Amino acid sequence: MSITLSVNGRPHTVDVSEDTPLLYVLRDELGLNGAKYGCGVGQCGACTVLRDGVPLRACVVPAAALSGRELTTLEGLRAPDGTLHPLQRAFLAEQAGQCAYCIPGMVMAAAALLREKPRPTEAEIRTALDANLCRCGSHNRIVRAIQRAAEELAR
Repeated sequence: MSITLSVNGRPHTVDVSEDTPLLYVLRDELGLNGAKYGCGVGQCGACTVLRDGVPLRACVVPAAALSGRELTTLEGLRAPDGTLHPLQRAFLAEQAGQCAYCIPGMVMAAAALLREKPRPTEAEIRTALDANLCRCGSHNRIVRAIQRAAEELAR
């Protein structure tokens, strides 16, 4: 079937089967490799993207179910001129990722949080990240990065 997805503000028409996961379309058809394949069952968060501003596990949701929705990937957080989003800059400044496999999902979960709560508490940040796994144990740096981004966005 042919569907049109709005990804990062641009329409993309792709041919997919009814059950093709969004993650495969993003990576294989659109060349957007920010979302990672981690567990394949929606538990780790490495594949997190935003659907209408809400975190979504791209590995378990069929792309066909998302026609007409606005999707944002890690690549879509950048400004049109390529400037990194404050979250992306903060994650780099705080050296928030060791292996960095979880970072795209963490950044996307944080983007949704900061959109809803521009000045989250540490507890709110940790709660927002609960569903995203980091096996390296860099959660403290990730939390600091989100706090740093929140401060920058509040200016």
